[in-house]
Amino acid sequence: MILYLETPPSRERLVELLAMMKLPPRELLRRKGTPYDELTLDDPTLSDDQLIDAMMAHPILINRPIVITPKGAKLCRPSEQVLTLLDRPVAHFVKEDGEHVDYPPT
Repeated sequence: MILYLETPPSRERLVELLAMMKLPPRELLRRKGTPYDELTLDDPTLSDDQLIDAMMAHPILINRPIVITPKGAKLCRPSEQVLTLLDRPVAHFVKEDGEHVDYPPT
């Protein structure tokens, strides 16, 4: 586990993670509890490089968790997204908020 606020990824690593997840930078941006609005990151004219620059300057903008397994990499929000990356996912679990999750979904 990497605590990204304590040890943010390098720019190269962030670009690599985006490629592994097949996500454009805009889809990795976290909005709530971040300087997203203050930095006007919803501006559609901002380039991918500009969005990556913002994430490098403010790591809290990087949405998480990003999970990497031999099956691939994925932004696992909501958390049950991780199940698709596991060799033997659990069939049922209860999230912290009390929500019940079945896998595969019924």
